[in-house]
Amino acid sequence: MKRNDPILVIEDEEDIRQMICDILEDDGYTTVQASNGNEGLDILRKKPGFSIIITDLLMPEKEGMETISELRKDFPWIKVLAISGGGIYIPESYLNLAKAMGADATLSKPFGSSELLSVIEELNR
Repeated sequence: MKRNDPILVIEDEEDIRQMICDILEDDGYTTVQASNGNEGLDILRKKPGFSIIITDLLMPEKEGMETISELRKDFPWIKVLAISGGGIYIPESYLNLAKAMGADATLSKPFGSSELLSVIEELNR
């Protein structure tokens, strides 16, 4: 991936979504935001130039697991970073399931900018 390929950030909490985008943009990436899986997949179908997608797992309308499943079916070449702060289970449970569904990498919330950038660099290789 080149740095000018946009990264799609799918996260229902606006402050977290904006924080992720700010970290990435400060490091030279371009980002596009979506507030749930349906919106993210709509964006992707209209403008398929993404090589990395960051998706939260627990969201309204279309959760991350469904989103990852559709991404793997329709866009298998796109790298997926799943993020979660957990719900009724600990974040690792959701993240392990996301890996099994085809996520390329996972991060447990809260995470710092260096953790996020490190994972993005790995996915770029």
